[in-house]
Amino acid sequence: MNRREFLAASAASAALLNQGVRGFAAPVGNIQVAVDATGIGAPITPLIFGGYQEPATTRVWAEMLTDRKFANPITSAAPPPGNSFFRRFAGEPFKPVGPEGTVVMDTVRPFVGVHSPRIQLAGSEPRGIQQSKLRMAGGKTYEGRVYLAGDPDARVVVRLVWGPGTGDSQSISIPPLTSEYRKFGFKFTPTANTEDGRLEIVGTGSRTFHVGTVSLMPADNIEGFHAGMIRLYREAGFKMSKWPGGNFVSTYDFRDGLGDRDKRPPRHQAMWHDAVESNDVGLHEFVAFCRLLGAEPYLAIDSAFGDPYSAAEEVEYCNGSTDTRMGEMRAANGHPEPFNIRLWCVGNEMYGPWQYGHMSLNQYWVKHRYLVTAMKKVDPGIEVTVSGATIGEKSWTEAERKNHFFPDIWERPILATLPYKFGGLNDWDGWLLAKSADYIDHLSEHTYAYPDLAFDAQKQKYVDVQDPLPIRSRRMANRIGEAFEAWQKYIEKMPSLKEKNIKFIFDEWGTRYRSAEGVAQLRPGMVTALSYALFLHEMFRHSDMVAASCPTGGLYTVLVDNTGEAVGYAAEGLVLKLMGTHLAGTLPVEVSGNSPQHAVRGTLYVDTPSVPTGSPTYPLDVVATFSSDRKTFILSVVNPTEESHEFAPQIGGVTLRGAGTLWQIAGPSADAQNEPGKDPVVKINEIPQTSLPAKVHVPPISINVYKFEVESA
Repeated sequence: MNRREFLAASAASAALLNQGVRGFAAPVGNIQVAVDATGIGAPITPLIFGGYQEPATTRVWAEMLTDRKFANPITSAAPPPGNSFFRRFAGEPFKPVGPEGTVVMDTVRPFVGVHSPRIQLAGSEPRGIQQSKLRMAGGKTYEGRVYLAGDPDARVVVRLVWGPGTGDSQSISIPPLTSEYRKFGFKFTPTANTEDGRLEIVGTGSRTFHVGTVSLMPADNIEGFHAGMIRLYREAGFKMSKWPGGNFVSTYDFRDGLGDRDKRPPRHQAMWHDAVESNDVGLHEFVAFCRLLGAEPYLAIDSAFGDPYSAAEEVEYCNGSTDTRMGEMRAANGHPEPFNIRLWCVGNEMYGPWQYGHMSLNQYWVKHRYLVTAMKKVDPGIEVTVSGATIGEKSWTEAERKNHFFPDIWERPILATLPYKFGGLNDWDGWLLAKSADYIDHLSEHTYAYPDLAFDAQKQKYVDVQDPLPIRSRRMANRIGEAFEAWQKYIEKMPSLKEKNIKFIFDEWGTRYRSAEGVAQLRPGMVTALSYALFLHEMFRHSDMVAASCPTGGLYTVLVDNTGEAVGYAAEGLVLKLMGTHLAGTLPVEVSGNSPQHAVRGTLYVDTPSVPTGSPTYPLDVVATFSSDRKTFILSVVNPTEESHEFAPQIGGVTLRGAGTLWQIAGPSADAQNEPGKDPVVKINEIPQTSLPAKVHVPPISINVYKFEVESA
């Protein structure tokens, strides 16, 4: 059965989408997988395996201190909400050492930002500031720096404490201070692990001293990035990194991230409850991060409060020669050679009222054209991605709002009946393509799914469902199927699009877990890993339509232990590593079978496409590819069930040499997940194969990649 036959056979199954009924029964013990190796598709771009960072400074940055530039006043009061989600660990904000009034925020001579702490001394009583809840590993060295100014009579000590005993701390005495801020370095090596370490900057003597800023990092950091994370990201094969992303980008000014890192202004993130952005990571650090990973940078710019002039300046800063004003500034900041950033994302989720700077569609397409015109005038060779949304994405986000998953007093209630219609006023991509196709190289599509929810068209809300594992795991892949079907609708309406090479960039995707009442739930085991595998398979099948992708949680698939060290991968991280290692850059070939995929309960163009995604090999999902030189044949098989299955491979158009290798992820249960500090229960196992057998046994809850050398093709 070829792809066209599969689509036709699945039409009847699609009619059952809103009834929650299985459309077909799997032929037990008789699953056939037919591969036509003569039908070769477009290469699977390695950029599918990308990483995503939302704020400018995220958990991969090695900084251990919260609010190190003192954007917030130092008080004994409970701290304001932080941005610990984006960091490995966030210590408590700095607090005073001494009575109330010890620390005053000086707005007359701030070192950076709007104010800096001034400490009033009181003779032999130690006074200053401290930050607690720091996590550190015994025997590991940590280094830092502090900028201080003050009276020469002030005797200042920097101390790291990791326990209650007299020997559980180290101190560094600072030389006499002057009225001008000076930088002082320090280095400590705790002798025991702790989750409640403390950094103190205290003084005795008379008058005052001032703290400009302070930093503490593991000494083995690589250009400011956490060494263990860099190593694991490289091993995982991340080949693209998007930065910065999400709502954050709508208030981000790239100029804040330039120059001396300690003098960059801290900013409050309005969209994240005024959490502090240190701006420690800017353009130079982002490019260094990509270089360390061997990844292509994908740079997002502000299309909300931003303007064409600023957008053009950012392009010139990144890609201009030193003969240009911004290129000269880049060189002065330490990088004479242009960054040569090719991929640019213009805005983020501008279709949503939650997005800062949101505007109506009839205004947004005009602004998009202004921005792109200015950017490409500086560098015509860049590729720009529009902040788009098919009706599937637009309907899905409105369905979330109907269930009040993210309540917001500023958002109007959703009265429209979902799904939205193609060509209607909520068809974001349809209108953008009609008005601005010449200003679009790629379409950004964000693709999330709730494995345990389905949208009920009659109730017009999400409802809880109790589905088997293969249905739960397929929901995210079905959402990407909506995007590919929508593109075909746009082609039918606008045939001129056939002449353009516009592709999707799925620059946010992942699973979410909530009840229909909106209660967030813990991530359940292998559902996420299987969802990742099926989603990747669907992009492989549409390799001609996908320019890049990055799972929202991709850089969070590295596990971190209680001392802040990167120690391994979550199960879905192993899926990215497995498929990135063996399928990036390969050439997909046609796969057919005798068992169409089942329908998944939901609503058309809210959470399901008209045809279920996947290969016609239910309950298995199969992708076949050649290596780029066609010397290796690869078969990727996902079994999203809790039972083992067999399939009969029929390989046409290629002769395999014989022995090969199987790389396999097999979860011991649907709830299995790796935990930091414990031996991993989910692993990639390498298993020699004497040949591809006539009947291939596939264990339950598994992702399997077979590789064989090619005799002839």
